[in-house]
Amino acid sequence: MGIQAVIDFTAGAVGGTACVLSGQPFDTTKVKMQTFPNVYRGFIHCFTSTISQVGIRGLYKGTTPALIANISENAVLFLSYGLCQDVVRFVSNMDKGANLSDIQKASAGSFASIFSAMAICPTELVKCRLQAMHEMEASGKVATGQRSTVWTVAKTVLKTNGPLGFYQGLSSTIVREIPGYFCFFGAYELCRSKFAEYKGTDKDNIGILPLMFSGGFGGACLWMVVYPIDCVKSRIQVYSLAGRQAGFRKTLMGIIRTEGFAALYSGLTPTMIRTFPANGALFLAYEVSRKFMMEKVGA
Repeated sequence: MGIQAVIDFTAGAVGGTACVLSGQPFDTTKVKMQTFPNVYRGFIHCFTSTISQVGIRGLYKGTTPALIANISENAVLFLSYGLCQDVVRFVSNMDKGANLSDIQKASAGSFASIFSAMAICPTELVKCRLQAMHEMEASGKVATGQRSTVWTVAKTVLKTNGPLGFYQGLSSTIVREIPGYFCFFGAYELCRSKFAEYKGTDKDNIGILPLMFSGGFGGACLWMVVYPIDCVKSRIQVYSLAGRQAGFRKTLMGIIRTEGFAALYSGLTPTMIRTFPANGALFLAYEVSRKFMMEKVGA
């Protein structure tokens, strides 16, 4: 692995940490509303109910696997993103290191997401189950009174389904990631380009607030496109705790048939609220740490 790849990997890990720490309570309410849309009237009701039922710590359920998930996902994502940019240059007969267009970078990000999906699926499964455990117990889908930790959830998955059990929801994760990250990186780069054009500078010197806004805008575009897919993924990963869960297509059609199309957008409000600070922090931490390391090694 070259020095550039190590820098991309490390900067991605730093960005993933910043993303989780700034947005975990909103992610928890999103998962609860996706998996139990009939329990909560909306974002505020879910948020306050969680605090009244299990305290503020309830909003941070799944933080440990979320950190592991986001650090591993973004480390692999940005490592792959750099490598996939080289692939795009090769396919486009461009010189190594040549600047890519925003669309070409979006394509590289979309391809890179396949590799990050493999990294995030196991930890995201554990995170989602921890976040929705209170509702699973209250609805009688699992036994009550069991202490829920990262280890107990992981042990249950291993005992029930074996190592491959951690990859329940993988197909829906990949289906979510490919178009999602095309929009994510495409919107991010396009937004940076517009700020650079407006300020008469290059994209690396647009300033902190425009950089964070560009990251948030990229995240908002991602979720607007893939949110129904993410909802299906959360259902598969959480409900499989109570027994065998149907695949992506059956789960999707079951939600639409029994709950209506609107149920696929349960939890969208906290997701959109979360996306600007979380993804803004992600890209700020990534770009700043990457620039710092590049200067240190003289790359």
